[in-house]
Amino acid sequence: MKRISLLLPALALMLFISGCQRPKETVAAHHPDSTFAKLSEEFLKGYFTFRPGAATYLGLHEYDRAKRDYSKASLAAELQRLKTFEQKLAPLGDSLSPKARFDHKLLLAGIRQEIFTLEDLGIYTKNPMTYAGAISLNLFVQRDFAPLDERVRSIIAIEEQTPAIFAAARENLADSLAKPYVETAILVARGGADFMEKELVEALAQGVTDSLKATFTTVNKKAIEELRGFATWLEKEKMPKVHQHYAIGKANYKKMLLYNEMLDVNPEDILALGLAELKKEQELFAEVARKINPNKSAIAVFEDLKKDHPTADNLIPDARKNLESIRQFLLDKKIITVPSEVRVEIRETPQFARSTSTASMDTPGPFEKATQAFYYITPVEKTWTTKQKEEWLSQFNYYVTDIISVHEAYPGHYVQFLHVNASPTSKIQKTFGSYAFIEGWAHYTEKMMIEEGFGAKDPLTQAKYHLAQLDESLLRLCRLCVSIKTHTEGMSLADATKFLQDNCYYDYKPAYQEALRGTFDPGYLSYTLGKLQILKLREAYKAQEGANFSLQKFHDQLLDNGMPPVEMLREMMLKDQSGGKAF
Repeated sequence: MKRISLLLPALALMLFISGCQRPKETVAAHHPDSTFAKLSEEFLKGYFTFRPGAATYLGLHEYDRAKRDYSKASLAAELQRLKTFEQKLAPLGDSLSPKARFDHKLLLAGIRQEIFTLEDLGIYTKNPMTYAGAISLNLFVQRDFAPLDERVRSIIAIEEQTPAIFAAARENLADSLAKPYVETAILVARGGADFMEKELVEALAQGVTDSLKATFTTVNKKAIEELRGFATWLEKEKMPKVHQHYAIGKANYKKMLLYNEMLDVNPEDILALGLAELKKEQELFAEVARKINPNKSAIAVFEDLKKDHPTADNLIPDARKNLESIRQFLLDKKIITVPSEVRVEIRETPQFARSTSTASMDTPGPFEKATQAFYYITPVEKTWTTKQKEEWLSQFNYYVTDIISVHEAYPGHYVQFLHVNASPTSKIQKTFGSYAFIEGWAHYTEKMMIEEGFGAKDPLTQAKYHLAQLDESLLRLCRLCVSIKTHTEGMSLADATKFLQDNCYYDYKPAYQEALRGTFDPGYLSYTLGKLQILKLREAYKAQEGANFSLQKFHDQLLDNGMPPVEMLREMMLKDQSGGKAF
């Protein structure tokens, strides 16, 4: 889900001819590929300078201590910089070699997406979550990419910026903000402060010099005060003035699809397809449930299935044991190449993230030297009641947990990360990724694994795994429908919650949380959007290859080209480009 150097064709050519005649060198130096390589590298330096948190995540640690400048002047300068590079880069496309043209198209889409989020979505003027989440320090204690003292100095440098960050937030944010944005930003800010006060301090309790620890303690205390002060300011100054106008509108929704996924389509067409798919999956859910128990309703059958879960103590050990068998299934069935013997490490979800996550994959950036990936599962809390513990563990019944592991690890996000790291993709391809490709791939693998016979020990067990997979599919289809209805048709949060309750059979609380996410993450339609695109691409690729088709060949080619929009992969993988479109 993530993205060594920028070895574009022109640079390779220049190295090859370095001993040749001077005139040829001059021609190469002025080749459009060389111009693009120079411009793109210049752009990326500025891109990461303005977004040092993104650079740190990717593993480019020379930016760790860079200034996070969100002043009005800095935001205006960045917007102008983006537009200037768009104007410089746009005319080069047709003159580039195929490989450089691929990068050019991906980079332009990334630039236009950044302009869109700054100018049309107003992430620095309308969304307080932008500032609440600006200080992310977990990575500095999670991975040993540098000596501990060096990482602590980076943490100090970042925390020293908090007064300026939240001063800019108070200056930039509009007087009245959307209620879901404010409520979520308050939770994010307080969660970040709790992490800095507890887990961050505990992580640095050993191995840091006394003088450095003293400096950290002082700066960390001030940063915590700033975060909590921002949360309090939002609560007192912004909550009384909130509004419910969080929908981005149809015009912006179309731009989001165009710049994120290179899809020039009407949202209502995607919605029509999503509603049709939802009906089909609901019918299949009922059909599969009847195979398990024809005397109960489909929902009752699924509730029975959820009772088959591990104990609180065995939750992570059981998931770890099953993860290895899932990986072996990929190898035995020749489903995809797994480019590394390094296993993902299962851990409990960090405390600060437990309020918003049940399970997640944390892979390092593609430029990171410390390459260990973590698969997080949120455990039962000892303070919960017996009923709360049972409800939580039911989410991790053996069948659903294995489907989650497929999505997060094998062959989902972790295997995708391994391919990105192992393949000779460019710096641009490792930096910019499509939401629909990344999440669409992981969601596609759930269905694909069932198709390939995963869990088919006997008909009853197979049906249970299939039902668990369909449960995940119904949720993602509901996300697609809720996203489009919320942002283009004005669906309310209450109606979105009810839609999820009625159509993926969620209880009120999880349905509300899913609907709430849809208010500030319209892109969460991407799970189903990408899955449908990949399925259509596979169908067209299979027809093209005929007897030469293999699932492993298709999957490897799909993952060995970075994380671009599926439309770009369709152009690359299909000779007849009229096939493979989902829309």
